[in-house]
Amino acid sequence: MSQVMVTINGRNYQIACDDGQEAHLTRLAAYIDKRVGELVAAVGQVGDARLLVMSSLLIADELSDAYSDRDTLKGSDGTAAARLEAEESLGTGIEAIAQRIEDVAARLEQS
Repeated sequence: MSQVMVTINGRNYQIACDDGQEAHLTRLAAYIDKRVGELVAAVGQVGDARLLVMSSLLIADELSDAYSDRDTLKGSDGTAAARLEAEESLGTGIEAIAQRIEDVAARLEQS
């Protein structure tokens, strides 16, 4: 078992992982830190727990969309048109996520 120090929202966390998974865990933490940073830019510092819940929900939404796109491609004939449709769907999903972040920011500013 290895230990990796990751930083999310300016806080350090010591995380255990399997040997050889250190770089992968570091990349995952960097992605989460990036998403938390985007939320902080949108809504401000609203507390670590709230930011981590919000970013977790956004990442889960991205994962759900990716699974849906994958299933669409698996069910298609693999043509360029099907791939283009999946890419357009992904772009629409990203725009929807950005809008949700802006909506959350607006609601938090009103609080």
